[in-house]
Amino acid sequence: MAAAGPARRLRPPRRYGGDGPLPTEDLVSPARIRLLVWKEFKQLRRDPLLLRIIFAMPVVQLIMFGYVVAADVNHLPTAVVDLDHSAVSRQVEDAFTASGYFTIDAHPMTESGVRPLMDSATIAVAVVVPEGTQAALDRGETAPIGVIVDGADGQTSGVALSYATQIVQQVNARRLAGTGVDTTTASGLDARIRVEYNPSIRALNSMLPGLIGIICMISITVVMSQAVVKERESGTLEQMFVTPITHTEYLVGKVIPYTLVALAQASLVAVVGVTWFRVPFNGDVVAVLAVVVGLLLFMLTALGLGLLISVVSRTRHQAQQTVMFLLLPAMLLSGYIFPLESMPKVLLPVAYAIPLTHVLAVMRGAFVHGAGFSALAVPLLALAGFAVLIFGAALVTVRRRLRGPDVPVPPQPASSARRGSRRRRTGRRPAPRLRVVHRGRRNQLRGPPRRGLRVPRPQRLGQDHDDQDPHRFLGTQRRAGPGARHRRRA
Repeated sequence: MAAAGPARRLRPPRRYGGDGPLPTEDLVSPARIRLLVWKEFKQLRRDPLLLRIIFAMPVVQLIMFGYVVAADVNHLPTAVVDLDHSAVSRQVEDAFTASGYFTIDAHPMTESGVRPLMDSATIAVAVVVPEGTQAALDRGETAPIGVIVDGADGQTSGVALSYATQIVQQVNARRLAGTGVDTTTASGLDARIRVEYNPSIRALNSMLPGLIGIICMISITVVMSQAVVKERESGTLEQMFVTPITHTEYLVGKVIPYTLVALAQASLVAVVGVTWFRVPFNGDVVAVLAVVVGLLLFMLTALGLGLLISVVSRTRHQAQQTVMFLLLPAMLLSGYIFPLESMPKVLLPVAYAIPLTHVLAVMRGAFVHGAGFSALAVPLLALAGFAVLIFGAALVTVRRRLRGPDVPVPPQPASSARRGSRRRRTGRRPAPRLRVVHRGRRNQLRGPPRRGLRVPRPQRLGQDHDDQDPHRFLGTQRRAGPGARHRRRA
């Protein structure tokens, strides 16, 4: 028996090719760092949607924060109730118009016509000049000027009260300037402030109804944006459609759970706000029905938006970035944080094109104003239009992406006609014959083509041709063919 030689020292395997020394953790290679940086930029270049979002997001944020956050509250819709029809009443109306903070949009004949205008969100401020104002000033008495402010928006109502009081004082000071009377002690016009619907100007009374819509939008859009793209990345989407589940059943099964979860969240927030935080609900049963209808329409819109993002996005990270890109402008331009009256006129069409703006009008109108369907008809119709447009577009897009394009069907040979006549004679459908289709070095088993059949392309779903192999799902073993040796080598 031969004697054992000295122990042979084994070298560790090299991590890369070449004859140089092995890299260690202490050494930093600029070449490897350069390759990693090049790889990251290459990967970012392959994702054009994410690249657009990265460069468009700071521009959009700069525009919104520059024009919306830094702007003052102005151009408040105002109604003037002139019951005196005198020179003083015209001076008061001209002073409110020239200030730039108020815009005269209505002239009700009586004070009772102010409330319907506030319920429909047509006006936010009303100025009432009582009858006999000019006569009281001529007698040297104090003449009250009524200022009615809608308290549904705490920030707007507080600013409107301050502006209206200053304008009335300026009118009184200009009227007494030529008489030489001390304006601080002399009698004249006196602004009598009255806040409707929210006398205490409590911010929570107007913030909590809007918070219900914000929670529904965030929860539904964020979750639905991950619904389809998550299954596409994990590879379970193709396995789902191997089962007898149809595309319609798949969509309905996706939508119903998240709708029920969003309804439960909205109900929980409403109950806690009314019972714990003592937020009053000034409406009746009709107002409750208006809230339910508005929330359902808004949920359909949020579901459609989430589905569109999930289908268009290729990865979950891309879907998250798209949701963030859409949620921030919606919260800033909807009037939830900053009033619509403070926005420039250029951004107002964009604000009214956001569904969250209209659901906030419905929630605040029902909670604070106690308005019903007649007063909330405009925002409800807008929500219905958004629901039909966005949810319908999402359904069409999802069905097209999941089904794939139509497969052209060649004309049937004479053998198929004979099989059809046999079926008419026997009343039974013959079993389809499998045929082998050679594509390069891969074999696929397919049945005879049928007219009107839609087959999803593997390239659209992001999978290889091997995922469409029936042997993988049937659990059978494919017989070795001409390309078996090459497949084992790969």
